[in-house]
Amino acid sequence: MKLADGIRKHGFRTWYERELLQSHAHLVLTFLCMIGVFAAFEAMGRNRSWFDQAVDIAAIGLFAAVGIWALRRYLYFLNHAEMTANQADCPQCKFYGSFTLESEDTHEGTVMVCCRKCQHHWKISS
Repeated sequence: MKLADGIRKHGFRTWYERELLQSHAHLVLTFLCMIGVFAAFEAMGRNRSWFDQAVDIAAIGLFAAVGIWALRRYLYFLNHAEMTANQADCPQCKFYGSFTLESEDTHEGTVMVCCRKCQHHWKISS
């Protein structure tokens, strides 16, 4: 979910939690795919038909591809959430994560926010 849409719909803290949960779900998928790769390696045997070995090799390739994709998504979501969270402190009063969305600049990829405590405005890049 885009930063502006997430803040508008759920608020910053809930958006941040959802980004972290989504990233860690991809980490779990990566772990399960690696278990699948190891299981397919274990299933490959020398006394099996060429068709069974081809299926095992295809399973290894599929699990590896999905695992690499999931690992990349995990790192993307985690870095995006952390980069945004590092900018969520109000520069004036240092209050964390309590702001309202003022505007969104899709060209620059930034959102203008306003602190709920001191009404200071600043930009967060996403």
